[in-house]
Amino acid sequence: MHFAQTDEQKMVIETARRFVEETLYPHERTVEERDDVPAEVADEIKRRSIELGLYAAAMPVELGGGGLDTLSMSMLDRELGRASYALHYLVYRPSNILQACVGEQREKYLLPCIRGEKVDCLAMTEPGAGSDVRGMKCKAERDGDDWVINGTKHFISHADWADFVILMAATGEEEAPPQSGRGPRKKITTFLVDKGTPGFTVRPGYKNVSMRGYHNFILEFDDCRVPTSQVLGEIDKGFDVANDWLGATRLQVAATCLGRCDRALELSTRWAAERKQFGQQIGKFQGVSFKLADMALKLKAAELLTYEAAWKHDQGAMTDSDAAMAKLAATEALGFIADEAIQIHGGMGLMNDLPLEMIWRDARLERIWEGTSEIQRHIISRGLLRPLGG
Repeated sequence: MHFAQTDEQKMVIETARRFVEETLYPHERTVEERDDVPAEVADEIKRRSIELGLYAAAMPVELGGGGLDTLSMSMLDRELGRASYALHYLVYRPSNILQACVGEQREKYLLPCIRGEKVDCLAMTEPGAGSDVRGMKCKAERDGDDWVINGTKHFISHADWADFVILMAATGEEEAPPQSGRGPRKKITTFLVDKGTPGFTVRPGYKNVSMRGYHNFILEFDDCRVPTSQVLGEIDKGFDVANDWLGATRLQVAATCLGRCDRALELSTRWAAERKQFGQQIGKFQGVSFKLADMALKLKAAELLTYEAAWKHDQGAMTDSDAAMAKLAATEALGFIADEAIQIHGGMGLMNDLPLEMIWRDARLERIWEGTSEIQRHIISRGLLRPLGG
C-alpha cells in the first residue's frame, strides 16, 4: 500500500487546483456577503467543470462519468475543498446511490445527472430522526401500484437546485435481534420523487452560521403519490442502498476537510514567516512555531487515515470503522487547525479580508453532518467490541 501519485492523479490535482484558484476563489467574498451563489456564477462554474472533466468524475466511464477511483476522488476533493463549499459543490457528482437505477430509471435520472442535465438531493434526516435514522416517521404506504408518502424531512441540502429527491421513508417494521434489547426497527425503502409531484413541497430551511450560500431546506409530503417504478433498489432494503452512499460521503467530507486544513496551514505558515513582533518573525517564537508543528501533525494523521480508507474502498476492503476514523480525524483536525490559524493571525484572523473566519465557521458543521463525531466514535468502538461479544 502506497499513495505515490500516478501521472493521472497529478494531472487531476493540477487541473483542480488551477480551477479552484481561477474560477472559485474570485467569487468567495460575494457568496459570503450575499449568502447566495449568483445564478450566472453557478452556471459558469458548472460549465467550466464539465469542460475540464471534473463534473461527475466519480461515475463510471461507460456511463459518461470520469471514472476516477476513490483514492483519486479523495485527492480531487481535497483540492476542491480549499474553496467555499457553496462554490465547490457546484462541481457536482451524482449520488452514487443512483447507480442502483434500473431500466427506465437510468434514462430518467442517472444518465441526465451525469450529463449535467439534472441534479439530485438526498432526504434522510427528520426533525426527530437525525443520528437515529431508524426512528424516521416519514412513511410510505402501498396503495395498489402506487405508494402514498406522508411526513417531513429537514436539513436537506441544495434542494433548491435539485430536480428530484432520493427519499428514504419507513415502509414497515421488523423485530430487532433479541440480544439488542431494542424494540421493532423500521424497514426503509428508497424512492425517487420528482420536484413538482402533487403533495411534495419544498420550503426554505434554517439560517446557518456555516456554509454560507449552501442552503438547507424542509421537504413536506402530504399524500404524495408515486408509482412503484420510482422505488430505487428493493422494497424494504433502503439501508442497503444508503450504506454504500454513507461510506463514500464520509470520505468526501474527510477529503474536503483536508483541503481547508491545507489552506489554513499555508496561510498560517506564511504569516508566521513574514509577520514581525518584538523585532523578529513571530514564527521564531515557540508559542507560534509549536502551533504550526501540531497543525501539521494533525493534518498528516488525518491525510493518512483518509487515503488509507479510500485505498481500501477501491480494494473492496473498507470497513465502517475505516470511514468513521477518516471522517472523525479529518473533521476534528480541521476544527483544531482553523482555531489555531486564527490564534496565530490574531485579530486579522477574524477579519473577512482573509478566508480564515470562513474556514473557522464552516469547520464547526463538519463534526455534525454525515454522522456526528459521537456517531463515528460509536461505529469505531462497536467494531472493536462486537467480535468479542461486547
